[in-house]
Amino acid sequence: MDFALTEEQRIIRQTARDFANEQLAPLAAEYDRTEEFTAPQAKLLGEMGFLGMMVPEEFGGAGLDTVSYVLAMEEVSRACASTSVTMTVQNSLVCWPISTFGTEDQKQKYLKPLAQGKILGCYGLSEPAAGSDPASMASTAVEEGDHFVLNGSKIFISNGGVAQVALIWATTNRELKHRGISCFIVESGTPGFIVGAEEKKLGIRGSNTVELHFENCRVPKENLLGNLGEGFKIAMQTLDGGRIGIASQAVGIGQACLDAAAKYAHERQAFGRPLAEIEAIQIKIADMATEVQASRLLTFHAA
Repeated sequence: MDFALTEEQRIIRQTARDFANEQLAPLAAEYDRTEEFTAPQAKLLGEMGFLGMMVPEEFGGAGLDTVSYVLAMEEVSRACASTSVTMTVQNSLVCWPISTFGTEDQKQKYLKPLAQGKILGCYGLSEPAAGSDPASMASTAVEEGDHFVLNGSKIFISNGGVAQVALIWATTNRELKHRGISCFIVESGTPGFIVGAEEKKLGIRGSNTVELHFENCRVPKENLLGNLGEGFKIAMQTLDGGRIGIASQAVGIGQACLDAAAKYAHERQAFGRPLAEIEAIQIKIADMATEVQASRLLTFHAA
């Protein structure tokens, strides 16, 4: 496989790198310390077209390829992992399923402002007793007139407390198990849409992570994403693409660790010389560089 970048991809990478160095790196530690959501940075990402990178231009996106997304994700993640969570959720977990399965009206109403960063979205699948086993979810959506009445709870929802739009999965026919799960576009502010407690995390604390609760939340039928009972397929296909974003984030964080280790090894003096001149340290840093590059190439291949 040819891993050479196109001129456009190189420009995307450099643009993301400049933005990350200037706007993210100087503030990342403070956001992590205060647990404050990186809202200004998210707004800037939207203005740059980095929140709808693979969305067609006709729906407000940048119309770029997946490799460009991977390159930008790595640079943003290298500087601020919290901001990169917002970026990958918006691109992979919200814009992609609406772009792929949404109706024309849904794309005009929701995808356009999402791709332009005018609003944020979140992905609500996990529940207290149904994380890796979504077929066991307890959330339900019952047809009632021209609405579905949604009840249930979701946990560990990135962007959940700051999103204006949520993709929420619920059972519409429990007898069909995973074939009875459907997906809904739910607007925050809808009566019965309740933002719960914010999670206390060990890291990536500038990313908003909350519980979401739905109590007789009425969702218009036109906000069903895809067909009734198609939710499990939508969720799994979305997560397949989402893994590329998470892999890019891991590569970016790994690169930041390598950069910090190499810098420290050259600055720290021991026994009258920098650590970087000690053979064991040289070998370790070289091993780290090899691992980061191998992970990068694997991510490019997946993209």
